[in-house]
Amino acid sequence: MLDENLDAAVINLGNSDVDTEHHEGYFQLVWRRFRRSPISIIGAIMVLVLIMLALFAEFFSPTPVAGVDLKNTLIPPQKIHFIDEDGKFHLRPFVYNYVYDIDPTTFKVNWKEDTSKRYTINFFVHGSDYKILWIIPSDWHLYGVEEGGTIYLLGTDKLGRDLFGKACEAGRISLSMSLFGTIISVLVGAVLGIASGYYGGWVDNVLQRFTEFVAAFPSLPLWMALAAIVPKTADSFTIFIIMSCIFALLSWTILAREVRGKVLSLRETDFILAAKEMGASDVRIIFRHLFPNTLSHVIVILTLTIPNVILAESFLSFLGIGITEPLISWGLMMRNTQDIQTLGQNPWILAPIAFIVTAVLGFNFLGDGLRDAADPYATK
Repeated sequence: MLDENLDAAVINLGNSDVDTEHHEGYFQLVWRRFRRSPISIIGAIMVLVLIMLALFAEFFSPTPVAGVDLKNTLIPPQKIHFIDEDGKFHLRPFVYNYVYDIDPTTFKVNWKEDTSKRYTINFFVHGSDYKILWIIPSDWHLYGVEEGGTIYLLGTDKLGRDLFGKACEAGRISLSMSLFGTIISVLVGAVLGIASGYYGGWVDNVLQRFTEFVAAFPSLPLWMALAAIVPKTADSFTIFIIMSCIFALLSWTILAREVRGKVLSLRETDFILAAKEMGASDVRIIFRHLFPNTLSHVIVILTLTIPNVILAESFLSFLGIGITEPLISWGLMMRNTQDIQTLGQNPWILAPIAFIVTAVLGFNFLGDGLRDAADPYATK
């Protein structure tokens, strides 16, 4: 009974400043402001598209994502046509296979379309077997061409793998690792920040000095040093967990300072003082009342931190001290660009950059929109 009365009193006091004129709850007000921002909606769509591509990579790939085809290595992106070489328009799109010859002087590979036969692009076709979400068996693919033809929208890599399908698959590791590492970072930063602001005194001094000590280290060099000591014999899951924790290690300090400042302003408000007077424990006040009131800020920081972790993972994997085979990430795919000669002759291997840029921009747009919408009472 005491807990019910306490929660009711705290809710009433905490919501006393709500504009009852609109008769809307907090999340309804946040959503109303969020959907008014076109850039925020665009960011949310970009993020959702990347998540869908990652979850259903096999469906969106016309070839097996784990398959190797050395006969089709480093093929340029194939162009989609509606008009054939005779100038005839076709309602259904089609592609031509590529053939190549080698320049006898420079030994450069010259690719050109073989226009002797066109291959119509079909949608929702049967192909290689896979499991949807690793559970449901299926052999359906979004698009494909008849036997004898190929369709590589972004070209192939040095192992003959479709770059579009591999980039979709790589999003699983890049997105999940960034999200997992960011959640750890947010939890640590939020708990330490709330505890620091709520207790104050020597607890605040100790936690803030520790936060400043951690923040004093340069992030990238320390990430590189920690990633370099990951055992090469570790299994894929262990590497995933270790790398996530490494990214979380130095990402929580900014959030801890910001949450501390917010809690300093909340701990003397009426609903917190009422909770203390009614005998609520410190743990209950922190997790039942203070943390929910900082949640909107925490969510915003989470969406703005994920792009930083994606860039850090890509940087480390590009240098060869991050994700390693058999795992695949956008950064690991970028290692093929280290060879300047290969990059000069096959510029399409830079395709994973488009996924990285889309992810970074999408999360930044989404975070900016959430930041503006998180305080719906600031402006009318």
